[in-house]
Amino acid sequence: MAGESRRPGVEEPVDQETTSGFAIPEGLAAPAAEQEHPTSEFAVPEGLTVAPRPAPRSEFTPAQGIPAPAGLRNAPWQDRMRSLVRLPLAERPAPERVPQGEDEAPISVPRVLDLTLRIGELLLAGGEGAEDVEAAMFGVAHAYGLDRSEVTVTFTLISVTHQPSLVDPPVSLSRTVRRRGTDYTRLAAVFRLVDDISSGEVTLEEAYGRLATIRRNRHPFTKWQLTLASGLLAGAASTLVGGHWQVFLLAAVGAMLGDRLAWLAAGRGVPEFYQFVAAAMAPAMVGVLWAAVHPSGADERQAAAMITGGLFALIPGRALVAGVQDGLTGYYLTASARLLEVVYLSVGIVCGVLAVLYVGETSGVSLDPDVLDRATRPTLQLGAALLLSLTFCVLLQQARPSVIPATLNGGVAWLIYGAMHDTARLSPFAATAVGAGMVGLFGQLLARYRSTSSLPYVTAAIGPLLPGSAVYLGLLGFAQGNVDAGIQNLLTAVTLALAIAIGVNLGGEMARLFIRIPGQAAPLGRRGAKRTRGF
Repeated sequence: MAGESRRPGVEEPVDQETTSGFAIPEGLAAPAAEQEHPTSEFAVPEGLTVAPRPAPRSEFTPAQGIPAPAGLRNAPWQDRMRSLVRLPLAERPAPERVPQGEDEAPISVPRVLDLTLRIGELLLAGGEGAEDVEAAMFGVAHAYGLDRSEVTVTFTLISVTHQPSLVDPPVSLSRTVRRRGTDYTRLAAVFRLVDDISSGEVTLEEAYGRLATIRRNRHPFTKWQLTLASGLLAGAASTLVGGHWQVFLLAAVGAMLGDRLAWLAAGRGVPEFYQFVAAAMAPAMVGVLWAAVHPSGADERQAAAMITGGLFALIPGRALVAGVQDGLTGYYLTASARLLEVVYLSVGIVCGVLAVLYVGETSGVSLDPDVLDRATRPTLQLGAALLLSLTFCVLLQQARPSVIPATLNGGVAWLIYGAMHDTARLSPFAATAVGAGMVGLFGQLLARYRSTSSLPYVTAAIGPLLPGSAVYLGLLGFAQGNVDAGIQNLLTAVTLALAIAIGVNLGGEMARLFIRIPGQAAPLGRRGAKRTRGF
Protein backbone atom coordinates (compact mmCIF):
# COMPACT_ATOMS: atom_id res chain seq x y z
CA MET A 1 0.00 0.00 0.00
CA ALA A 2 1.28 3.38 -0.94
CA GLY A 3 2.54 5.56 1.86
CA GLU A 4 3.17 2.61 4.27
CA SER A 5 6.60 1.31 5.18
CA ARG A 6 7.35 -2.41 5.62
CA ARG A 7 9.91 -4.12 7.78
CA PRO A 8 12.24 -6.28 5.90
CA GLY A 9 11.79 -10.03 6.51
CA VAL A 10 8.29 -9.80 8.16
CA GLU A 11 5.29 -11.20 6.32
CA GLU A 12 1.75 -9.98 6.70
CA PRO A 13 -0.67 -12.23 8.77
CA VAL A 14 -2.99 -14.54 6.85
CA ASP A 15 -6.73 -14.78 7.86
CA GLN A 16 -7.38 -18.52 8.69
CA GLU A 17 -9.04 -20.62 11.44
CA THR A 18 -7.00 -21.56 14.44
CA THR A 19 -7.05 -25.31 15.25
CA SER A 20 -6.40 -27.25 18.45
CA GLY A 21 -3.63 -29.68 18.95
CA PHE A 22 -6.29 -32.33 19.77
CA ALA A 23 -8.12 -31.92 16.48
CA ILE A 24 -8.30 -34.97 14.25
CA PRO A 25 -6.05 -34.56 11.25
CA GLU A 26 -7.60 -34.33 7.86
CA GLY A 27 -8.29 -37.67 6.28
CA LEU A 28 -8.57 -39.48 9.63
CA ALA A 29 -12.09 -38.35 10.68
CA ALA A 30 -14.34 -41.05 12.21
CA PRO A 31 -17.62 -41.99 10.53
CA ALA A 32 -20.55 -39.74 11.37
CA ALA A 33 -22.65 -42.56 12.94
CA GLU A 34 -19.87 -43.46 15.35
CA GLN A 35 -19.40 -39.82 16.32
CA GLU A 36 -23.09 -39.23 17.08
CA HIS A 37 -23.78 -42.56 18.90
CA PRO A 38 -20.73 -43.65 20.82
CA THR A 39 -20.99 -47.24 22.04
CA SER A 40 -19.48 -49.13 24.91
CA GLU A 41 -17.93 -52.55 24.88
CA PHE A 42 -20.74 -53.59 27.29
CA ALA A 43 -23.43 -52.78 24.72
CA VAL A 44 -25.78 -55.54 23.56
CA PRO A 45 -24.85 -56.76 20.11
CA GLU A 46 -27.19 -56.12 17.25
CA GLY A 47 -29.92 -58.73 16.84
CA LEU A 48 -30.27 -59.42 20.56
CA THR A 49 -33.06 -57.90 22.69
CA VAL A 50 -33.38 -57.79 26.44
CA ALA A 51 -36.75 -57.72 28.21
CA PRO A 52 -37.31 -54.46 30.08
CA ARG A 53 -36.87 -54.73 33.81
CA PRO A 54 -39.92 -53.97 35.98
CA ALA A 55 -39.83 -50.92 38.16
CA PRO A 56 -38.41 -51.62 41.59
CA ARG A 57 -41.15 -52.48 44.09
CA SER A 58 -41.28 -50.33 47.18
CA GLU A 59 -41.81 -52.07 50.50
CA PHE A 60 -43.23 -48.92 52.04
CA THR A 61 -46.80 -47.65 52.09
CA PRO A 62 -47.30 -44.91 49.48
CA ALA A 63 -47.91 -41.42 50.82
CA GLN A 64 -51.41 -41.27 49.31
CA GLY A 65 -52.39 -44.62 50.86
CA ILE A 66 -53.20 -48.00 49.35
CA PRO A 67 -56.02 -47.77 46.80
CA ALA A 68 -59.13 -49.75 47.64
CA PRO A 69 -59.99 -52.70 45.36
CA ALA A 70 -62.78 -52.12 42.86
CA GLY A 71 -65.07 -54.69 44.48
CA LEU A 72 -64.54 -53.12 47.88
CA ARG A 73 -65.61 -49.70 46.60
CA ASN A 74 -68.93 -51.10 45.42
CA ALA A 75 -69.61 -53.02 48.63
CA PRO A 76 -71.96 -51.78 51.38
CA TRP A 77 -70.33 -49.86 54.18
CA GLN A 78 -70.63 -52.80 56.60
CA ASP A 79 -68.41 -54.96 54.39
CA ARG A 80 -65.96 -52.18 53.60
CA MET A 81 -65.51 -51.20 57.23
CA ARG A 82 -65.27 -54.79 58.48
CA SER A 83 -62.42 -55.28 56.01
CA LEU A 84 -60.63 -52.25 57.48
CA VAL A 85 -61.18 -53.31 61.08
CA ARG A 86 -58.87 -56.29 60.70
CA LEU A 87 -56.15 -54.43 58.81
CA PRO A 88 -53.22 -52.60 60.46
CA LEU A 89 -53.21 -48.85 60.06
CA ALA A 90 -50.31 -48.89 57.55
CA GLU A 91 -52.12 -51.35 55.24
CA ARG A 92 -55.52 -49.70 55.03
CA PRO A 93 -56.62 -48.34 51.66
CA ALA A 94 -57.13 -44.65 51.16
CA PRO A 95 -60.63 -43.51 52.14
CA GLU A 96 -63.21 -42.33 49.67
CA ARG A 97 -63.76 -38.81 50.88
CA VAL A 98 -67.14 -37.17 50.76
CA PRO A 99 -66.96 -34.18 48.37
CA GLN A 100 -67.57 -30.85 50.06
CA GLY A 101 -69.28 -27.86 48.55
CA GLU A 102 -67.52 -24.62 47.92
CA ASP A 103 -69.45 -22.85 50.68
CA GLU A 104 -68.88 -25.53 53.32
CA ALA A 105 -66.42 -24.96 56.11
CA PRO A 106 -63.57 -27.41 56.69
CA ILE A 107 -64.42 -30.47 58.73
CA SER A 108 -63.66 -30.11 62.44
CA VAL A 109 -61.73 -33.16 63.64
CA PRO A 110 -62.95 -32.99 67.28
CA ARG A 111 -66.58 -32.75 66.18
CA VAL A 112 -66.23 -35.71 63.83
CA LEU A 113 -64.65 -37.77 66.59
CA ASP A 114 -67.38 -36.72 69.01
CA LEU A 115 -70.08 -37.77 66.53
CA THR A 116 -68.28 -41.07 66.04
CA LEU A 117 -68.23 -41.71 69.79
CA ARG A 118 -71.90 -40.85 70.24
CA ILE A 119 -72.91 -43.26 67.48
CA GLY A 120 -70.72 -45.99 68.93
CA GLU A 121 -72.21 -45.42 72.37
CA LEU A 122 -75.76 -45.94 71.11
CA LEU A 123 -74.80 -49.11 69.28
CA LEU A 124 -72.87 -50.62 72.18
CA ALA A 125 -75.60 -49.74 74.70
CA GLY A 126 -78.16 -51.38 72.40
CA GLY A 127 -76.34 -54.74 72.51
CA GLU A 128 -74.43 -54.60 69.20
CA GLY A 129 -71.26 -56.67 68.92
CA ALA A 130 -67.88 -55.01 69.34
CA GLU A 131 -66.82 -55.65 65.73
CA ASP A 132 -70.01 -54.10 64.34
CA VAL A 133 -69.58 -51.09 66.63
CA GLU A 134 -66.02 -50.59 65.37
CA ALA A 135 -67.17 -50.97 61.77
CA ALA A 136 -69.83 -48.30 62.22
CA MET A 137 -67.36 -45.92 63.89
CA PHE A 138 -64.83 -46.48 61.12
CA GLY A 139 -67.56 -45.77 58.59
CA VAL A 140 -68.31 -42.37 60.13
CA ALA A 141 -64.65 -41.39 60.49
CA HIS A 142 -63.74 -42.43 56.94
CA ALA A 143 -66.77 -40.71 55.45
CA TYR A 144 -65.48 -37.38 56.75
CA GLY A 145 -61.89 -38.00 55.63
CA LEU A 146 -60.28 -39.12 58.89
CA ASP A 147 -58.43 -42.10 57.47
CA ARG A 148 -55.72 -42.34 60.14
CA SER A 149 -58.10 -43.24 62.96
CA GLU A 150 -58.00 -46.02 65.53
CA VAL A 151 -61.07 -47.19 67.45
CA THR A 152 -61.08 -49.15 70.71
CA VAL A 153 -64.27 -50.79 72.00
CA THR A 154 -64.63 -52.49 75.38
CA PHE A 155 -67.68 -53.39 77.42
CA THR A 156 -68.03 -49.99 79.08
CA LEU A 157 -65.47 -47.72 77.37
CA ILE A 158 -65.06 -46.66 73.74
CA SER A 159 -62.33 -44.38 72.44
CA VAL A 160 -61.17 -43.03 69.10
CA THR A 161 -57.79 -41.53 68.16
CA HIS A 162 -56.90 -39.60 65.00
CA GLN A 163 -53.38 -38.61 63.97
CA PRO A 164 -53.24 -36.56 60.74
CA SER A 165 -49.61 -37.50 60.05
CA LEU A 166 -46.56 -38.93 61.74
CA VAL A 167 -45.38 -35.49 62.84
CA ASP A 168 -48.73 -34.11 64.05
CA PRO A 169 -49.99 -34.67 67.59
CA PRO A 170 -52.90 -37.16 67.88
CA VAL A 171 -56.40 -36.18 68.93
CA SER A 172 -58.08 -38.68 71.29
CA LEU A 173 -61.58 -38.79 72.73
CA SER A 174 -63.30 -41.41 74.87
CA ARG A 175 -66.76 -42.07 76.22
CA THR A 176 -68.11 -44.34 78.95
CA VAL A 177 -71.26 -46.42 78.43
CA ARG A 178 -72.96 -46.34 81.82
CA ARG A 179 -76.50 -47.32 80.98
CA ARG A 180 -77.76 -50.01 78.66
CA GLY A 181 -81.18 -50.46 77.17
CA THR A 182 -82.88 -52.65 74.62
CA ASP A 183 -84.47 -50.71 71.77
CA TYR A 184 -83.89 -52.22 68.36
CA THR A 185 -85.93 -49.47 66.71
CA ARG A 186 -83.31 -46.96 67.81
CA LEU A 187 -80.59 -49.38 66.74
CA ALA A 188 -82.02 -49.59 63.22
CA ALA A 189 -82.27 -45.80 63.03
CA VAL A 190 -78.59 -45.45 63.93
CA PHE A 191 -77.64 -47.92 61.20
CA ARG A 192 -79.62 -45.92 58.66
CA LEU A 193 -77.81 -42.78 59.79
CA VAL A 194 -74.40 -44.43 59.36
CA ASP A 195 -75.46 -45.67 55.93
CA ASP A 196 -76.43 -42.14 54.85
CA ILE A 197 -73.20 -40.70 56.26
CA SER A 198 -71.10 -43.27 54.40
CA SER A 199 -72.84 -42.50 51.11
CA GLY A 200 -72.22 -38.75 51.51
CA GLU A 201 -75.88 -37.76 51.81
CA VAL A 202 -75.60 -36.15 55.28
CA THR A 203 -73.39 -33.29 56.40
CA LEU A 204 -71.84 -33.16 59.83
CA GLU A 205 -74.42 -30.78 61.28
CA GLU A 206 -77.30 -32.74 59.77
CA ALA A 207 -75.89 -35.92 61.31
CA TYR A 208 -75.85 -34.27 64.72
CA GLY A 209 -79.46 -33.23 64.29
CA ARG A 210 -80.61 -36.70 63.26
CA LEU A 211 -78.70 -38.28 66.13
CA ALA A 212 -80.42 -35.96 68.61
CA THR A 213 -83.78 -36.92 67.12
CA ILE A 214 -82.97 -40.60 67.51
CA ARG A 215 -82.11 -40.09 71.17
CA ARG A 216 -85.35 -38.20 71.85
CA ASN A 217 -87.62 -40.76 70.18
CA ARG A 218 -89.91 -42.66 72.51
CA HIS A 219 -89.98 -46.44 72.61
CA PRO A 220 -92.58 -47.95 70.26
CA PHE A 221 -94.15 -50.05 73.05
CA THR A 222 -95.20 -48.96 76.54
CA LYS A 223 -94.34 -50.68 79.83
CA TRP A 224 -97.75 -52.33 80.10
CA GLN A 225 -97.45 -53.66 76.56
CA LEU A 226 -94.09 -55.12 77.51
CA THR A 227 -95.64 -56.72 80.59
CA LEU A 228 -98.39 -58.29 78.50
CA ALA A 229 -95.80 -59.51 75.99
CA SER A 230 -93.76 -61.16 78.75
CA GLY A 231 -96.88 -62.98 79.92
CA LEU A 232 -97.71 -64.25 76.43
CA LEU A 233 -94.09 -65.30 75.98
CA ALA A 234 -94.18 -67.38 79.17
CA GLY A 235 -97.47 -68.97 78.13
CA ALA A 236 -96.11 -69.87 74.69
CA ALA A 237 -92.95 -71.31 76.23
CA SER A 238 -94.99 -73.45 78.64
CA THR A 239 -96.91 -74.82 75.65
CA LEU A 240 -93.65 -75.85 73.99
CA VAL A 241 -92.80 -78.10 76.98
CA GLY A 242 -96.21 -79.75 77.31
CA GLY A 243 -98.51 -77.23 79.00
CA HIS A 244 -102.22 -76.91 78.29
CA TRP A 245 -104.49 -73.87 78.20
CA GLN A 246 -104.67 -73.60 82.01
CA VAL A 247 -100.89 -73.70 82.19
CA PHE A 248 -100.74 -71.04 79.48
CA LEU A 249 -102.87 -68.67 81.52
CA LEU A 250 -101.16 -69.29 84.87
CA ALA A 251 -97.67 -69.05 83.35
CA ALA A 252 -98.69 -65.74 81.78
CA VAL A 253 -99.95 -64.46 85.14
CA GLY A 254 -96.74 -65.47 86.91
CA ALA A 255 -94.52 -63.87 84.27
CA MET A 256 -96.50 -60.61 84.29
CA LEU A 257 -96.32 -60.48 88.10
CA GLY A 258 -92.56 -60.99 87.96
CA ASP A 259 -92.20 -58.32 85.28
CA ARG A 260 -94.06 -55.75 87.39
CA LEU A 261 -91.89 -56.63 90.40
CA ALA A 262 -88.79 -56.07 88.28
CA TRP A 263 -90.12 -52.69 87.06
CA LEU A 264 -90.83 -51.70 90.66
CA ALA A 265 -87.31 -52.65 91.74
CA ALA A 266 -85.80 -50.76 88.79
CA GLY A 267 -87.78 -47.64 89.68
CA ARG A 268 -86.31 -47.76 93.20
CA GLY A 269 -82.74 -47.95 91.92
CA VAL A 270 -82.24 -51.63 92.82
CA PRO A 271 -79.37 -53.30 90.90
CA GLU A 272 -80.27 -55.50 87.94
CA PHE A 273 -79.20 -58.66 89.77
CA TYR A 274 -82.01 -58.29 92.32
CA GLN A 275 -84.45 -57.39 89.57
CA PHE A 276 -83.83 -60.82 88.05
CA VAL A 277 -84.25 -62.45 91.45
CA ALA A 278 -87.68 -60.84 91.88
CA ALA A 279 -88.73 -61.62 88.30
CA ALA A 280 -87.77 -65.30 88.69
CA MET A 281 -89.52 -65.81 92.04
CA ALA A 282 -93.01 -64.95 90.77
CA PRO A 283 -93.48 -67.72 88.12
CA ALA A 284 -91.79 -70.25 90.40
CA MET A 285 -94.21 -69.34 93.20
CA VAL A 286 -97.21 -69.81 90.89
CA GLY A 287 -95.95 -73.26 89.88
CA VAL A 288 -95.29 -74.37 93.46
CA LEU A 289 -98.74 -73.19 94.57
CA TRP A 290 -100.35 -75.12 91.72
CA ALA A 291 -98.43 -78.27 92.71
CA ALA A 292 -99.46 -77.79 96.35
CA VAL A 293 -103.17 -77.58 95.43
CA HIS A 294 -103.04 -80.39 92.82
CA PRO A 295 -100.57 -83.05 94.01
CA SER A 296 -101.29 -85.64 91.27
CA GLY A 297 -98.72 -86.58 88.63
CA ALA A 298 -100.48 -84.84 85.76
CA ASP A 299 -100.72 -81.64 87.76
CA GLU A 300 -97.02 -81.86 88.63
CA ARG A 301 -96.38 -81.82 84.90
CA GLN A 302 -98.37 -78.62 84.57
CA ALA A 303 -96.48 -77.02 87.48
CA ALA A 304 -93.15 -77.84 85.83
CA ALA A 305 -94.35 -76.34 82.56
CA MET A 306 -95.41 -73.13 84.35
CA ILE A 307 -92.00 -72.63 85.94
CA THR A 308 -90.16 -73.50 82.74
CA GLY A 309 -92.25 -71.02 80.75
CA GLY A 310 -91.44 -68.25 83.20
CA LEU A 311 -87.72 -68.88 82.76
CA PHE A 312 -87.77 -68.36 78.99
CA ALA A 313 -88.38 -64.63 79.33
CA LEU A 314 -85.47 -64.25 81.77
CA ILE A 315 -82.62 -66.23 80.20
CA PRO A 316 -80.13 -63.61 78.87
CA GLY A 317 -79.84 -65.06 75.38
CA ARG A 318 -79.06 -61.70 73.76
CA ALA A 319 -76.05 -61.03 76.01
CA LEU A 320 -74.84 -64.61 75.59
CA VAL A 321 -74.90 -64.46 71.80
CA ALA A 322 -73.11 -61.09 71.80
CA GLY A 323 -70.48 -62.34 74.25
CA VAL A 324 -69.66 -65.48 72.27
CA GLN A 325 -69.61 -63.47 69.03
CA ASP A 326 -67.09 -61.01 70.49
CA GLY A 327 -64.90 -63.89 71.63
CA LEU A 328 -64.98 -65.60 68.22
CA THR A 329 -64.05 -62.36 66.45
CA GLY A 330 -61.09 -61.64 68.74
CA TYR A 331 -62.51 -59.10 71.22
CA TYR A 332 -61.64 -61.12 74.28
CA LEU A 333 -61.87 -58.35 76.86
CA THR A 334 -65.37 -57.37 75.77
CA ALA A 335 -66.39 -61.03 75.46
CA SER A 336 -65.21 -61.75 79.01
CA ALA A 337 -67.21 -58.84 80.38
CA ARG A 338 -70.36 -59.85 78.48
CA LEU A 339 -70.10 -63.47 79.60
CA LEU A 340 -69.53 -62.36 83.17
CA GLU A 341 -72.72 -60.32 82.90
CA VAL A 342 -74.52 -63.46 81.70
CA VAL A 343 -73.19 -65.36 84.70
CA TYR A 344 -74.40 -62.73 87.16
CA LEU A 345 -77.86 -62.53 85.63
CA SER A 346 -78.12 -66.31 85.51
CA VAL A 347 -77.12 -66.53 89.17
CA GLY A 348 -79.92 -64.08 89.95
CA ILE A 349 -82.41 -66.35 88.17
CA VAL A 350 -81.00 -69.35 90.01
CA CYS A 351 -81.32 -67.64 93.39
CA GLY A 352 -84.91 -66.58 92.78
CA VAL A 353 -86.18 -69.95 91.49
CA LEU A 354 -84.08 -72.05 93.85
CA ALA A 355 -85.34 -70.18 96.92
CA VAL A 356 -88.98 -70.83 95.98
CA LEU A 357 -88.35 -74.47 95.04
CA TYR A 358 -86.50 -75.08 98.28
CA VAL A 359 -89.35 -73.60 100.31
CA GLY A 360 -91.80 -75.78 98.36
CA GLU A 361 -89.77 -78.95 98.94
CA THR A 362 -89.41 -78.30 102.67
CA SER A 363 -93.17 -77.61 102.87
CA GLY A 364 -94.04 -81.01 101.42
CA VAL A 365 -94.76 -80.01 97.84
CA SER A 366 -93.74 -82.83 95.50
CA LEU A 367 -92.05 -81.81 92.26
CA ASP A 368 -90.93 -84.73 90.09
CA PRO A 369 -87.99 -83.92 87.78
CA ASP A 370 -89.23 -86.40 85.14
CA VAL A 371 -92.73 -85.01 84.60
CA LEU A 372 -92.03 -82.70 81.65
CA ASP A 373 -93.99 -83.93 78.64
CA ARG A 374 -91.63 -84.28 75.71
CA ALA A 375 -94.28 -85.69 73.35
CA THR A 376 -94.38 -83.89 70.04
CA ARG A 377 -97.39 -81.77 69.07
CA PRO A 378 -96.10 -80.26 65.81
CA THR A 379 -98.93 -77.90 64.92
CA LEU A 380 -99.48 -76.58 68.44
CA GLN A 381 -95.78 -76.25 69.15
CA LEU A 382 -95.15 -74.43 65.88
CA GLY A 383 -97.86 -71.91 66.74
CA ALA A 384 -96.36 -71.50 70.21
CA ALA A 385 -92.89 -70.96 68.71
CA LEU A 386 -94.22 -68.25 66.39
CA LEU A 387 -96.01 -66.54 69.29
CA LEU A 388 -92.87 -66.75 71.42
CA SER A 389 -90.75 -65.07 68.72
CA LEU A 390 -93.44 -62.42 68.17
CA THR A 391 -93.56 -61.49 71.85
CA PHE A 392 -89.75 -61.40 71.96
CA CYS A 393 -89.88 -58.81 69.17
CA VAL A 394 -92.15 -56.67 71.35
CA LEU A 395 -89.86 -57.01 74.38
CA LEU A 396 -86.89 -55.97 72.24
CA GLN A 397 -88.73 -52.83 71.04
CA GLN A 398 -88.31 -53.76 67.39
CA ALA A 399 -89.59 -51.69 64.51
CA ARG A 400 -92.79 -53.08 63.02
CA PRO A 401 -91.30 -53.88 59.55
CA SER A 402 -88.85 -56.31 61.18
CA VAL A 403 -91.37 -58.14 63.38
CA ILE A 404 -92.83 -60.49 60.76
CA PRO A 405 -89.46 -61.63 59.28
CA ALA A 406 -88.06 -62.25 62.77
CA THR A 407 -91.18 -64.22 63.76
CA LEU A 408 -90.97 -66.40 60.67
CA ASN A 409 -87.26 -66.91 61.30
CA GLY A 410 -88.10 -68.25 64.76
CA GLY A 411 -90.66 -70.62 63.25
CA VAL A 412 -88.05 -71.95 60.81
CA ALA A 413 -85.62 -72.51 63.69
CA TRP A 414 -88.20 -74.54 65.61
CA LEU A 415 -89.10 -76.61 62.52
CA ILE A 416 -85.44 -77.50 61.99
CA TYR A 417 -85.01 -78.36 65.66
CA GLY A 418 -88.15 -80.52 65.73
CA ALA A 419 -87.25 -82.33 62.53
CA MET A 420 -83.76 -83.18 63.75
CA HIS A 421 -84.48 -83.90 67.41
CA ASP A 422 -88.02 -85.28 67.52
CA THR A 423 -88.21 -86.95 64.10
CA ALA A 424 -84.62 -87.93 63.27
CA ARG A 425 -83.73 -88.56 66.95
CA LEU A 426 -80.50 -86.61 66.76
CA SER A 427 -78.82 -85.03 69.77
CA PRO A 428 -80.33 -81.79 71.08
CA PHE A 429 -76.95 -80.11 70.75
CA ALA A 430 -76.73 -80.80 66.99
CA ALA A 431 -80.38 -79.84 66.44
CA THR A 432 -79.95 -76.59 68.38
CA ALA A 433 -76.72 -75.68 66.60
CA VAL A 434 -78.17 -76.24 63.12
CA GLY A 435 -81.37 -74.37 63.97
CA ALA A 436 -79.39 -71.44 65.37
CA GLY A 437 -77.09 -71.51 62.33
CA MET A 438 -80.05 -71.09 60.01
CA VAL A 439 -81.28 -68.22 62.19
CA GLY A 440 -77.90 -66.50 61.86
CA LEU A 441 -77.76 -67.12 58.11
CA PHE A 442 -81.25 -65.78 57.38
CA GLY A 443 -80.80 -62.92 59.81
CA GLN A 444 -77.58 -61.78 58.14
CA LEU A 445 -79.16 -62.03 54.68
CA LEU A 446 -82.15 -59.94 55.80
CA ALA A 447 -79.83 -57.40 57.43
CA ARG A 448 -77.79 -57.09 54.20
CA TYR A 449 -80.97 -56.69 52.16
CA ARG A 450 -82.22 -53.84 54.36
CA SER A 451 -78.78 -52.38 55.24
CA THR A 452 -79.34 -52.62 58.97
CA SER A 453 -78.23 -54.62 62.00
CA SER A 454 -78.83 -58.37 62.13
CA LEU A 455 -79.82 -58.34 65.81
CA PRO A 456 -83.55 -57.64 65.23
CA TYR A 457 -83.78 -60.68 62.96
CA VAL A 458 -81.69 -63.00 65.15
CA THR A 459 -82.30 -62.32 68.84
CA ALA A 460 -86.06 -62.89 68.82
CA ALA A 461 -85.75 -65.91 66.51
CA ILE A 462 -83.56 -67.88 68.94
CA GLY A 463 -86.24 -67.65 71.65
CA PRO A 464 -87.79 -71.10 70.98
CA LEU A 465 -84.33 -72.70 71.22
CA LEU A 466 -83.45 -71.36 74.68
CA PRO A 467 -82.76 -74.16 77.23
CA GLY A 468 -85.49 -73.30 79.73
CA SER A 469 -86.38 -76.88 80.64
CA ALA A 470 -82.73 -77.83 81.29
CA VAL A 471 -82.34 -74.82 83.60
CA TYR A 472 -85.49 -75.76 85.54
CA LEU A 473 -84.45 -79.40 85.95
CA GLY A 474 -81.01 -78.36 87.14
CA LEU A 475 -82.43 -75.98 89.76
CA LEU A 476 -84.93 -78.61 90.89
CA GLY A 477 -82.11 -81.11 91.36
CA PHE A 478 -80.29 -78.68 93.65
CA ALA A 479 -83.47 -77.96 95.59
CA GLN A 480 -84.05 -81.70 96.16
CA GLY A 481 -80.44 -82.31 97.22
CA ASN A 482 -79.56 -84.24 94.08
CA VAL A 483 -76.41 -82.29 93.26
CA ASP A 484 -75.20 -84.63 90.52
CA ALA A 485 -78.45 -84.36 88.55
CA GLY A 486 -78.52 -80.61 89.09
CA ILE A 487 -74.98 -80.13 87.79
CA GLN A 488 -75.64 -82.40 84.83
CA ASN A 489 -78.77 -80.51 83.78
CA LEU A 490 -77.15 -77.10 84.23
CA LEU A 491 -74.17 -78.22 82.14
CA THR A 492 -76.65 -79.33 79.49
CA ALA A 493 -78.22 -75.87 79.61
CA VAL A 494 -74.81 -74.21 79.24
CA THR A 495 -73.94 -76.51 76.34
CA LEU A 496 -77.18 -75.72 74.51
CA ALA A 497 -76.69 -72.00 75.11
CA LEU A 498 -73.19 -72.16 73.62
CA ALA A 499 -74.59 -74.15 70.67
CA ILE A 500 -77.06 -71.32 70.04
CA ALA A 501 -74.39 -68.64 70.22
CA ILE A 502 -71.87 -70.49 68.03
CA GLY A 503 -74.56 -71.47 65.53
CA VAL A 504 -75.76 -67.88 65.17
CA ASN A 505 -72.22 -66.60 64.67
CA LEU A 506 -71.35 -69.35 62.19
CA GLY A 507 -74.47 -68.67 60.16
CA GLY A 508 -73.62 -64.99 59.95
CA GLU A 509 -70.05 -65.73 58.89
CA MET A 510 -71.30 -68.09 56.17
CA ALA A 511 -73.55 -65.35 54.84
CA ARG A 512 -70.62 -62.91 54.66
CA LEU A 513 -68.38 -65.56 53.12
CA PHE A 514 -70.55 -66.48 50.16
CA ILE A 515 -72.24 -63.17 49.35
CA ARG A 516 -70.81 -61.65 46.19
CA ILE A 517 -70.34 -57.92 45.74
CA PRO A 518 -71.39 -56.30 42.43
CA GLY A 519 -68.32 -55.76 40.25
CA GLN A 520 -66.21 -58.31 42.07
CA ALA A 521 -65.46 -61.80 40.78
CA ALA A 522 -64.87 -63.46 44.14
CA PRO A 523 -66.71 -63.14 47.45
CA LEU A 524 -65.52 -60.34 49.68
CA GLY A 525 -63.22 -61.79 52.32
CA ARG A 526 -62.04 -60.44 55.65
CA ARG A 527 -58.59 -61.02 56.97
CA GLY A 528 -58.39 -62.80 60.30
CA ALA A 529 -55.59 -63.26 62.79
CA LYS A 530 -53.33 -66.21 61.91
CA ARG A 531 -51.23 -67.63 64.69
CA THR A 532 -48.80 -70.48 65.08
CA ARG A 533 -50.49 -73.52 66.54
CA GLY A 534 -49.90 -73.95 70.22
CA PHE A 535 -48.58 -70.41 70.78
